[in-house]
Amino acid sequence: MRVFRTLALAVLGATLTTGAFAQGKKWETIRIATEGAYAPWNFSGPGGRLEGFEIDLANDLCRRMNAKCEIVAQDWDGIIPALQAGKYDAIMAGMSITEERRKVIDFSKAYANAPNGFVVPKNSPLADMPGKGQRFNLDRDRAAAEKAIAAMKPALKGKTIGVQGSTTHARFAETYFKDVAEIREYKTTEQHDLDLAAGRIDALTADSTALIATLDKPEFKDFVMAGPNFNGGLLGAGVGVGLRKQDADLKKLFDDAIDAAIADGTVKRLSEKWFKLDITPEV
Repeated sequence: MRVFRTLALAVLGATLTTGAFAQGKKWETIRIATEGAYAPWNFSGPGGRLEGFEIDLANDLCRRMNAKCEIVAQDWDGIIPALQAGKYDAIMAGMSITEERRKVIDFSKAYANAPNGFVVPKNSPLADMPGKGQRFNLDRDRAAAEKAIAAMKPALKGKTIGVQGSTTHARFAETYFKDVAEIREYKTTEQHDLDLAAGRIDALTADSTALIATLDKPEFKDFVMAGPNFNGGLLGAGVGVGLRKQDADLKKLFDDAIDAAIADGTVKRLSEKWFKLDITPEV
């Protein structure tokens, strides 16, 4: 789940039925952008076909909206500016709902909510960081969350933490650990995974669902999740569909479709299929 350095560019860029119109046009086709490099949320499978939780969910939501889905891959760094430029109508790319992003785009209701986490080598002292398995919310109990962060700092002193750049996890690491550790940014999660496996960094932090996918890879059999998990605060209020502010009718369509997909258990089923855990947001 991710935040942008390119929001300034985006500022410059500018009922569930078949009867919804946008600027006088019916939403018969909805173009949705995804990164295609954030497994298992979204990724390129055999033959370059887009797959993952958000691909399945996007197709389900479009069916509920009586619209045709056109899902396209877009590099993460330019994903909001391209939305503002009209290259597509919506973003489903593991994008956290944050106040900073709300300044330039709108969001649907959250369709998923998972905490971040840390992965380290099993034989590293970091594997014994305090708080393992505990979850803290930076909105509901900020004091307890910040106490847990402070308890992690001695172990992380002098270490290098890998993060995907322009994400909420990068911002989290910079905010809370820059005073004790080097924060090294990567363009994609695959790149920081490779450096962790090669021993070029000591730990990485990312969405826990993405980390579970990382640990499923054979080359990560000697790595583990470590320390506590965090959500809320600057990590955002769940993951939602990114939309242009002027497309209020499209937001209503997505909101109603997401409500229905949560109510009938579709989000739970798809999240358990792809993540092996239920990340349905609380309603």
